[in-house]
Amino acid sequence: MTSDDKNILRDATAEEAAIVFYDGTCGLCNRVVQFIIPRDPRGRFRFAALQSEIGKKMLRERGMDPEAPDTFVLLEGDRLYTRSTAGLHVLRRLGGAWPLTYALILVPRPFRDGMYNLIARSRYRWFGRSDACMLPDRSVRQRFIED
Repeated sequence: MTSDDKNILRDATAEEAAIVFYDGTCGLCNRVVQFIIPRDPRGRFRFAALQSEIGKKMLRERGMDPEAPDTFVLLEGDRLYTRSTAGLHVLRRLGGAWPLTYALILVPRPFRDGMYNLIARSRYRWFGRSDACMLPDRSVRQRFIED
């Protein structure tokens, strides 16, 4: 983790901090972020749009192509997770009964990612697309990593 990354994660401990990289122009992806926020009262998750310069930089430094916004990415410590695995790792850390869904990790990844890819291919058609990333509410703005 670079020193810039540590500064970005300064409000949470290293064991708890994680960054969710999401497609900022995707209606579904924005809804996922809005789903996570109230279920993460300890503020463990930070958010960065894949289209943002800081998001691109952080992914590039970890060997990912930041120009491929067809995946959900989670950075936990020095580990990157993508697609269904990233989603399950997020759910595991949320409040309520959501951690129980982590049991789906036992389903082979090709099956999980197959379902993920089906939804990802149609997400703009089903949930819409915007020309700009969402503006976070003032009460959670500090959880969004901006350029």
